Amino acid sequence: MDRIRRRLPSAGLVAWLTVVWVLLWGDVTLANVVNGIILGTLVAVLLPLPRVTGLGAFRPLAAAVLVGRFAVDAVRGALEVAAVAFRADPPRSAVVRVPLRSHSDVILASTAGLTSLIPGSVVVEAHRLTGVLYLHVFDVAGEDLEGAVERVRRTVLAQEERLMRALSSDAELADAGYRPGWRVGSGEIDAASGEERS
Repeated sequence: MDRIRRRLPSAGLVAWLTVVWVLLWGDVTLANVVNGIILGTLVAVLLPLPRVTGLGAFRPLAAAVLVGRFAVDAVRGALEVAAVAFRADPPRSAVVRVPLRSHSDVILASTAGLTSLIPGSVVVEAHRLTGVLYLHVFDVAGEDLEGAVERVRRTVLAQEERLMRALSSDAELADAGYRPGWRVGSGEIDAASGEERS
């Protein structure tokens, strides 16, 4: 019985597919709605979507921090790219490898998307099996190249942490090495000892 229940599509998915069907036809008629329900049910049963992991919780305060910090980073990135246009020396670009801490495909894709939306960096590859992002950074300014690259890594990992605190369960946070809760930077857990790192 559980197997049959798992194969049944959710009403929300069928409703969404029905809306898409009606919008494609551009006319709300009884026939379009009925055909949309039938086709939506068939598509959902014959082509089921894989289960999504990485969305174990939703924390409104952490989501507000995520959105606010993203807006600040986007404005700062735009100003930094604009400043490069007025600089005498050309920008020094780099490709930076950033291993993420989460094992969730959703967090990997969301981190890649948010990082690419901030001016000055673009994700050129997201390696799903290893959880590694490769970013092309427009300008790694400064004398210390290693320090600039490390700042990029820390920025991406902070973005991932904010996403996880907004969308991941406490177990997923602990699995990634973070102390559970909504507050960003509330401490990391040392995998070997279980003690909190500063």
